[in-house]
Amino acid sequence: MSDTPKVEVYTKWGCPYCSRAKQLLDSKGVAYEEFDVTMGGPKKAEMLERAPGHTTVPSIFIDGIHVGGSDDLAALNAQGKLDMMLGK
Repeated sequence: MSDTPKVEVYTKWGCPYCSRAKQLLDSKGVAYEEFDVTMGGPKKAEMLERAPGHTTVPSIFIDGIHVGGSDDLAALNAQGKLDMMLGK
């Protein structure tokens, strides 16, 4: 595993929570891979398979671990745990 964690964000077009989560990651200088699931398809199915029961976006993964959505990401940040997960 590299020093930089792999961050993946499943999003939908026009989603304010997705924008908020991406802004937080951007503010930390974190590179992430974004998957647009607006139209459903294989990536939407993948998201649902990776995080059973989590049907809303954004759906955020850090090194393969599902951390939740925008509010969950903000809570991790407020608790000081996000930087640790991101290797900051």
